[in-house]
Amino acid sequence: MTRTIALVDDDQNILASISISLEAEGFDVNTYTDGVKALAGIADHPVDLAILDIKMPRMDGMELLNRIRRTSQIPVIFLTSKDDEVDELLGLRMGADDYIRKPFSQRLLLERIRALLRRSEANAEQGRTGGANGRGDEDTMARGELVLDSGRHLCTWRGEPVQLTVTEFLILRSLAERPGHVKNRDQLMDAAYGEHIYVDDRTIDSHIKRLRRKFKVVDAQFAQIETLYGLGYRYREA
Repeated sequence: MTRTIALVDDDQNILASISISLEAEGFDVNTYTDGVKALAGIADHPVDLAILDIKMPRMDGMELLNRIRRTSQIPVIFLTSKDDEVDELLGLRMGADDYIRKPFSQRLLLERIRALLRRSEANAEQGRTGGANGRGDEDTMARGELVLDSGRHLCTWRGEPVQLTVTEFLILRSLAERPGHVKNRDQLMDAAYGEHIYVDDRTIDSHIKRLRRKFKVVDAQFAQIETLYGLGYRYREA
């Protein structure tokens, strides 16, 4: 199945070079020069993944991500300039799945795209396989008040839905699989991004902070994800 990618950047050279590279790899690419056009285009023509520049006219990448996250949890990669560390962290806290600093290699971008799409496809395949075998409940993990349904990409806490990105879902699932067991950042990176993709430690920390924030919207007393300084994170045993 051909995957469709939304590419949003006000630099025509970047749009042209990346779209040519992605199309050569078999992707369909919808290009947009600003956030306003992209928001309307994605609504009319849904995509499997979005690549967003942060600094754009009319509507920047941060606002566009915020609007997208109101209705969709598609994987999102941010393109940032080399010195925009604050923007990178803010983007992750708002729900981006990954970021790449400019200038970057086309090969690196392709690796990140494929890693994110593989994870989305794996979740969907789990749901299809479980349902076909009459064992859809195998995709559901329950840990006390937490329920994770991988097949449908659904998360609930005390019966209330918690909207998670693909990356957040996989990090949480990795922690909840073994309550009380400490997972270091490298293990969480592997669970969320795959063994051959490197991301900065801050990326995992930012995803954990956003996870906690989302759960506290539902339950202000949520404290299941514990930090063990110098070691990593763990999901509290019930």
